Amino acid sequence: MNIEYILWGVFILLFIVVFTIDMYVTDHRKGKIKVKNALIWTAVWISTALLFSAVIYFYLPGGKTKAFEFITGYLIEYSLSVDNLFVFILIFTMMGITEKNQPRILKWGIIGAVVLRVLFIIAGVELIKAFSFMIYLLGAVLVFTAIKMFTSKEEEIHPDHNIFVKLAKKMFKIKTNVGSDHFFVRENGQLYATVAFITVVLLESTDVVFAIDSIPAVLAITQDSFIAITSNLFAILGLRSLFFALAGILNLFRYLKFGISFILLFIGIKMLISGWIHIPVETSLIVILATLVVSILASVVIKETEEVNHHAFHEHPPKVIKDDLLK
Repeated sequence: MNIEYILWGVFILLFIVVFTIDMYVTDHRKGKIKVKNALIWTAVWISTALLFSAVIYFYLPGGKTKAFEFITGYLIEYSLSVDNLFVFILIFTMMGITEKNQPRILKWGIIGAVVLRVLFIIAGVELIKAFSFMIYLLGAVLVFTAIKMFTSKEEEIHPDHNIFVKLAKKMFKIKTNVGSDHFFVRENGQLYATVAFITVVLLESTDVVFAIDSIPAVLAITQDSFIAITSNLFAILGLRSLFFALAGILNLFRYLKFGISFILLFIGIKMLISGWIHIPVETSLIVILATLVVSILASVVIKETEEVNHHAFHEHPPKVIKDDLLK
């Protein structure tokens, strides 16, 4: 039997076990998830991903290169996820979602992200196989994204402009005074969508935008569907724990945005010159690791100011707009 099929089976089984454990813990935990517990679970998921990379190294043909591709893709997706999760925090704040209700809403947001990423990666791999010029087009997208990310200020969320939110409001009546994590409630025989449902819609639509960055980035490292999908999904696995861990370590990531913009620029240029110059995956991994380390060190060493604080909304939270938005 083809070893890749066996590894697919191992991955699917491992993913189901880990995902079930993570979701079970989410659904049976009462109250706020503490930073310490979140960090422990984050470490567990990272260790699981590294263990899987070791399996790739020893058992998959060309295992050394494939393992480097897996780790590099995983690091790219994970670093992008850290920055993206700050947008999720902002969405929860703006929609007035309490800490008690965040875990279940985030769970369904992650489930949707898993489905979207698999579809996007498969489509991206097939496009590159069918049209070789796509590698250059995706590279140009990453360069543009990198420049835009570097020059932009704070992330801005405009739920009232979101096409999916507008569609949801046309399909369902919205009830804003339900303080639970249930997506729908029935009152006097009438079905209502809740703020929790609209929040999930926002999370999913936001993840579509994130995929425009992350999918081309991982495809710059490998066009092997197995490596691209597994590295992406392992990164997504740890998002729920990472989300709650970030609450206590925000200061470590103030300059991550600039590090990520450099990584995207590097990967974009790598794709643009791929027809003439080949940059080994080991080199890419070193560049990405060094950039992330420098970003974190800069966040620790450089004194924090409001101007450079990438997440100043924690000190000056945005207005809770759920009632204004969903009337």
